[in-house]
Amino acid sequence: MSHQPVAADRAQLWEMIKDIRFAMFTTRHQNGHLHSRPMTTQNSRLDEDARLWFFMSRRGDALADLQRDAAVNVAYADTDADDYVSVSGTAALVDDAAKKRELWSKMNEAWFPGGPDDPDVALVRVDITHADYWQAKDSKITQIAKMAKAALTGEPPRDMGEHGRVEMR
Repeated sequence: MSHQPVAADRAQLWEMIKDIRFAMFTTRHQNGHLHSRPMTTQNSRLDEDARLWFFMSRRGDALADLQRDAAVNVAYADTDADDYVSVSGTAALVDDAAKKRELWSKMNEAWFPGGPDDPDVALVRVDITHADYWQAKDSKITQIAKMAKAALTGEPPRDMGEHGRVEMR
């Protein structure tokens, strides 16, 4: 894959993830194991700093984990479009009441009924370092046919889609 300008990288990454409601947010637990949990990306666009924003409970393991080890992964899957994205980055707790209110939506009240000023609401920023993506080019029927042929011939399937990497930092 040839490297594109950074602005195009951001746009391509955002186009792939913007409509995916939930991502799997992975941290390293204090016991060394990787733990993933579903989280909702809060921003409506990818800013010039290539950041993702999340709300978490201050009492939850996720926040404690990332405060011990800031390296995180956020995985997105759109199975209908056969788009898959794995975002690697560095997470940080951000104390910014105005940013919380800017990102807040009514849907967040299902988890935080006290609103953006609820003391349990933690705002977490993920600075993206890079993202890998996979996009299938063929219809599901063509993909299944290629996999069936591979199973019969013993040869791995070829040309199942595009894989690329978007560097942000």
